[in-house]
Amino acid sequence: MLIVCISDTHNQRIDPPEGDILIHAGDATNEGTSEELKEFFDWFCSLPHKTKIFVAGNHDVLFEKDPETAKSFISDSTIYLQDTSVKINGIKIYGSPWQPVFFDWAFCLPRGKKLAEKWELIPDDVEILVTHCPPYGILDEVYKNGGTSHEGCEELRKRVEVLSRKRLKLHVFGHIHSGYGITKAFGVEFVNACICDEENIAKQKPIVIEI
Repeated sequence: MLIVCISDTHNQRIDPPEGDILIHAGDATNEGTSEELKEFFDWFCSLPHKTKIFVAGNHDVLFEKDPETAKSFISDSTIYLQDTSVKINGIKIYGSPWQPVFFDWAFCLPRGKKLAEKWELIPDDVEILVTHCPPYGILDEVYKNGGTSHEGCEELRKRVEVLSRKRLKLHVFGHIHSGYGITKAFGVEFVNACICDEENIAKQKPIVIEI
């Protein structure tokens, strides 16, 4: 299967390549308003990919404040995952929107126990994991004040390391625009699929992974 990975489109439209599954790892919008989300899903749900999966990001505020309204914009062609999973062609895919506290946006929890509890919900037999935030130290570098810092989640990394010894093959995320790219660790393919760069310009290309 060809997995097309995108994230952090922030109200911008792109032309993703063909594939069997299209995954969007969150931050479809800037403010997460009803108008933004409706416009996004009118576009996203119309794309030709047979299976489309969406996980909310911290900017997609309506999914936390008024989830029923947010989900009403999604057509049957798209699967929304929030601490839930789906099987596609026998492959289990799990999605979750949480991240360490990041200003006053959506789906933010303090580092440590509360985030660890969310990641413990990920089933042991997951093969494709979609989160909005990256695991700590993996495609999560932010450049500031003349240096770099890692902004990913430590507890997510711990859970991913455990899952890598089971069935996990691919972990797709976004959130950190400057971390865009692909890497491999613990036998798992990691994809930071941010389409927008640090200036919120859609310069970065969709990433296609073959499973």
